[in-house]
Amino acid sequence: MNVEELSGRLSALAREHGVPGGQFALHHKGEIRSFVFGDQDAAGTVPVTGDDKFPVGSITKAFTAALAMLLVDEGDLDLDAPVAEVLTELRTPGTRFGAATLRQLLSHSAGLPPGRDSDSLAGATRRGYLADCARMAPIDTFGSSFSYSNVGYTVIGMLAEQAVRMDWREALESFLLDPLGIEPAYIAGTSPRPYVSGHAARTAPARAVPVRQTLPAIEAPAGALALSALDLLAFGRLHTDDAEGVPGLLDADALAGMRTEVPGAEPFGLADGWGLGLSLYRADDGTHWTGHDGTADGTSCHLRVDPAGGTVVALTTNAHTGMALWESLLEELRRLGLDVASYSYSAFRDPREKIPAPPGCLGRYVNGETEYLVGPGGEDGNGDELTLRLDGEPFARITVHEGLEFTLQEFAEGGMVYLGRFLRHPETGGIDQIQVTGRRAQRV
Repeated sequence: MNVEELSGRLSALAREHGVPGGQFALHHKGEIRSFVFGDQDAAGTVPVTGDDKFPVGSITKAFTAALAMLLVDEGDLDLDAPVAEVLTELRTPGTRFGAATLRQLLSHSAGLPPGRDSDSLAGATRRGYLADCARMAPIDTFGSSFSYSNVGYTVIGMLAEQAVRMDWREALESFLLDPLGIEPAYIAGTSPRPYVSGHAARTAPARAVPVRQTLPAIEAPAGALALSALDLLAFGRLHTDDAEGVPGLLDADALAGMRTEVPGAEPFGLADGWGLGLSLYRADDGTHWTGHDGTADGTSCHLRVDPAGGTVVALTTNAHTGMALWESLLEELRRLGLDVASYSYSAFRDPREKIPAPPGCLGRYVNGETEYLVGPGGEDGNGDELTLRLDGEPFARITVHEGLEFTLQEFAEGGMVYLGRFLRHPETGGIDQIQVTGRRAQRV
């Protein structure tokens, strides 16, 4: 594979998708190659370097999961014990949250809300956050289906803190990052190092606009890391079959559970399957890959690992349109002979015929503070489509396809396309849930 061809193509793809800059790193057949492209800012004044730290968003969850698995291996945490046994603040009579297990939190199968309003969490304390968790009512498929959740990973961070009597950052660095030679930055709280700004971008020639990071400090375990593509590569190599694990701390067998598919965890719109902290993908050539994607405010970053073959691929970008760049990059890699497994956020793997929007889909769906309101007609009044309001604001046009799966086109200029589906109740047959990019909500 002529990897050098990628250097020029990355720059061209960045311009095509309105991405100011980024990094690409590859471990393949025992060799490491890395490239940088573009600039840290849309003004083009500071070129990207290989050491720059990009907010990697939810890829942070994979690191938090690895920390939790390390503590499970040491006997400090139990995968199948109710979390209320460790976090006593969740021992509220009648609460369902406290009955969730670490295994369910790691696999997003506890039925928890996607997250909470960032402004409401400014200055939030652990005690106050857990008190709110104790009052949460997980959706009806609690413990048996997939619903992507920042809340669950915030609580995993608290479980780790309770187990080792360190804060999450200190524990992560001591037990995982330092042994791997990773020096992170953080987008929440104080950061020892600067990080690259994210951007709201449109396709060229419009200039991308810098945006601020809004993740509250309390939710750091779910999304606060800023890393380079080479940092992601070092972490990804832990999850190959010939890896030696975390030096002096954790052997590779203890990490294998992270990439073992959890039955019933169906991350529709995000991946082909889910393990304990890692998403799972199948390539067209039949190989199985693992990894994680992450979006912070105005960034899009991606990690893929072929455990059997030892290949690791990492991309960081400083614009939300980096997701589209990633999908274009995968096509380039396939053209060069490397079939990297992924999952399109915007297109069905198999053809789906468009159908008229069934009236039974209309209604209000809620999980925690997140509300999806599905109404008739697209923004242009098309009766074959539906309109989605997210937390009261017009968000996207829904086009329904057979099997009650749908594409979701954001109304915003240059808006992204995502996948979702309506779900029927197994007994009544009525539509009672919606799942949008892996996040479920219950009809109310």
